[in-house]
Parts: sequence; structure tokens; C-alpha cells
Amino acid sequence: MKTPPLIPTLDDVARAAGVSSATVSRCLNAKQKVSKDTHDRVMKAVEVLGYTPNFNARAMAAKRTNTIGAIIPTMENAIFARGLQAFQETLHTLGYNLLVSSNAYDPSREAEQIKTLVSRGADGLLLIGYDRDDTIYDYLERRQVPAILAWAYEPAKKHASVGFDNRTAMHKLTNTVISMGHRRISMISGIVDGNDRAANRLAGIKDGLLSNGLNPEDLQVIETSYEIENGAAAFATLMAADPKPSVVMCGNDVLAAGAISKAHELGLSIPNDVSITGFDDIELANIVQPPLTTVHVPHREMGRIAAQELIHMIEGRSTGVKRQLAISISMRGSLKQT
Repeated sequence: MKTPPLIPTLDDVARAAGVSSATVSRCLNAKQKVSKDTHDRVMKAVEVLGYTPNFNARAMAAKRTNTIGAIIPTMENAIFARGLQAFQETLHTLGYNLLVSSNAYDPSREAEQIKTLVSRGADGLLLIGYDRDDTIYDYLERRQVPAILAWAYEPAKKHASVGFDNRTAMHKLTNTVISMGHRRISMISGIVDGNDRAANRLAGIKDGLLSNGLNPEDLQVIETSYEIENGAAAFATLMAADPKPSVVMCGNDVLAAGAISKAHELGLSIPNDVSITGFDDIELANIVQPPLTTVHVPHREMGRIAAQELIHMIEGRSTGVKRQLAISISMRGSLKQT
């Protein structure tokens, strides 16, 4: 039986490089404190020996793992991609690593993932929206694990957050739609139960109808999960109504892309026969034909600021802030004056 190879140690690297173990440690953790020649010699020894620092030992000594957990609702489409990319890039520049989980919009799965990440030493968490049981927030507070919420902003809530007001954003888009002459308005919404972003976007449309003298009770709504084929099916149902809507407002760009696809399949001209709007302004909004009128969300800015603020909380430089980011309406060819 072969003897398993020995795992190289810090002392092995020091002997190979002809330096002290303290110098090796400085090269790995504070290279600015050693000369370039020494650093290069040590890193060459690290490479040749295949040395990997003992992460657990370093974490125990520092009482920190330099690891952040992020739990997002889905990886199946690009809703969270740009924001999460900016979040990860910023963490990297600050010396932190990222672990990502997806909960499929399932609150119980998210709760389980939060506890798993905490048990594995995550220094802090990025969570999407506010809508979760208070016991989860209590758990994080007891474990002293900071969490920052993103993709939502509600000033009445106490939790640290970096995001935007979904309700106000959709109200603004509804005002634009109505100002262009639309009165027969329908909506394809995400499932609002357990999703404060979807619930607030639906509420924002109703606010817009009410503020413009229209009856929110006349709004026909179909709730469905965020998939292109579901947006297509919901659009077909709405267009079978009598009278047909002049505009279908969608809870995000994925649902809107499905609606546009189904409109083409049904032989409908957009926006001549029906207008369609979205929310998020992901890359898909520019690819569909015609390009989609939608709410522009500052995804990258949100991810960058969320990372910075979370690290400030972890390092004791902040107790948590609430940052509201501005949204805008991206006017494109899928919406026209009636």
C-alpha cells in the first residue's frame, strides 16, 4: 500500500524559499511588507510544493472567514445576474469570497440555506427583499451575523437595505402608460405570496389607476412564476378577454418577453394591436422585438453598494444603513400612444 503524500506545511515553504515562516505568512497576507524578490521566491515555492493555506486555522485566529453568503430566488434567468456580479466583484476587491444559493422562491428553503451558510461560517449575508419570518431575523441577530437586503426599499422597515421602491417605480410606469391614452390595462404579475417585490409592483399599478381616476378593481391580473412560457400563457389568456386590453403590464422583463413571443405567435402587432411593458431592464429587454419599455433598475450600482455596506457592518464600521436608489423609465418600441 502506498503511503499518502504529505501535505506541505508553512515550514516546508519557508525551508524551500530560504526564509522564515513569519516571512512566508507576510507574503501570503501582507505582501506589501516584503520585497518583490522575497515575495516572488516564496510564491514560487508555494507553487512548486502545491501549498494551500490552512483556511480553518486562519479563520479561527481571525474569528472571521472572509466569506459572504448570498441567497437569491432563482438562477434560471438573468433577473439577479448583473447585481450579483457587481456584488461579487466588489467583495473580491475587499478581500472577501462569495457563496451563492438559490431558494426557488421557497421561504422554508431560504430559511434552511440561511442556517447552513451561518453554520459554515459566513461573515454576512445578502438577502433579496424583506418578506420572511421574523424568526429568521431574530436568528441572525442572536448569531451576530449581519445581513443586508437588496432589490427592495421600504423606509418603515428596520433592516439594512440597498434597493429601490418597487411600488413607487410601478406607479411611475403606470402614470406613463395612462398619459399615453391607455385605459384598458391588464397585468401579468409574479406570485405575490411571499414576494414583497411582486406584491408592491401590483400595488403600484393599482395606485396609478386610482390616482388617475380609474378603478383598480377593473384591473385584470394573472399571477404566475417568472418564466417566459408562463408569461406567454398568461398573455394568451388576457387577450382572449372582451374587451381586450390595450396594454399588458408585466411584473418583470422575463414575463414580458413571454408575452411578446405569444403576441407574435398570435399574429398581433406590437405596439399597434397591443402594448407591453416590463420591469428590471435586463439585457433581454433590448433583444426582444420590438425592444421593451420597462423600469430601469440600477442593478450594478445596487450590487456594488450592497457589498460595501455589508463589509462595513461586518467590520464594525456601520450598524446598517438604508439606501434608496433611483429608478427610471426606459421608453422603447413596445409602448405607444393610443
